[in-house]
Amino acid sequence: MATYKKKPTKEKKVVVEQEQPEIEEHSTTAEVFDTLDETASKSEEFVMKNQKAIYGTIGVVVVCVLGFLGYQKFIAGPNESKAADDLAYPKQYFTEATTTEVANDSLLRLGLTGADGRFGFEDVASQYSGTKAGNLANFYAGVSYLKLKEYQKAIEFLDKFTADDEILAPTATGAIGDAFANLEQLEQALTYYEKAANLKANDFTTPLFLYKAALTAMDLNNFAKAEQYFTKIKNEYPSSNEGKDIDLYINKAKFAQK
Repeated sequence: MATYKKKPTKEKKVVVEQEQPEIEEHSTTAEVFDTLDETASKSEEFVMKNQKAIYGTIGVVVVCVLGFLGYQKFIAGPNESKAADDLAYPKQYFTEATTTEVANDSLLRLGLTGADGRFGFEDVASQYSGTKAGNLANFYAGVSYLKLKEYQKAIEFLDKFTADDEILAPTATGAIGDAFANLEQLEQALTYYEKAANLKANDFTTPLFLYKAALTAMDLNNFAKAEQYFTKIKNEYPSSNEGKDIDLYINKAKFAQK
């Protein structure tokens, strides 16, 4: 009889252990759905109360998107084309002035101001300031003024020019350095030469502006920095024009430190 009484007791325990998780699971699931229902109700209530503001916001977003697409298609696109056409005219004067052995100041002036009712670089830069051609006009105007020895104006236009090009970007930055050097503001010139040398590493502009930075550092009696830049040319750009006879400059910078 003792054995008989134990079996029902074990079965009871098993039944109780199996039923408890089911109750808890049903309870948790119910709570989740109750929470979702409550959240949905609150969301619906919020939308009903604020539907004017919500629809107004959506409308503004749609208008902005459509406005941007329309601007790109009907304004920005044609504007870019017109700006490029107007830039082509003064570029002819610039090319002619910079490809002759002696710089022709009158041609550079025509490129800057335009002629025969046509725009010059200054006009293109001003009238098409948000376009690629307008941006390039700043570069051409800056270089023109640099060649005309009007250095403050050169800095003004070159500083407005932006580029990510491997050659053009450091060239424009280095040209600002040239303008400051001609104004005998050597600290500023050195800063721009260093920036130009580090902007886009390549075999043309990098050794050129390292060399200019080194020479400017020599003028500022910063001989250690000059030696550093001369040595970098020797180690990294030995085949460049600046790499020729570079040992002479390295030794000169070393000797000046003694």
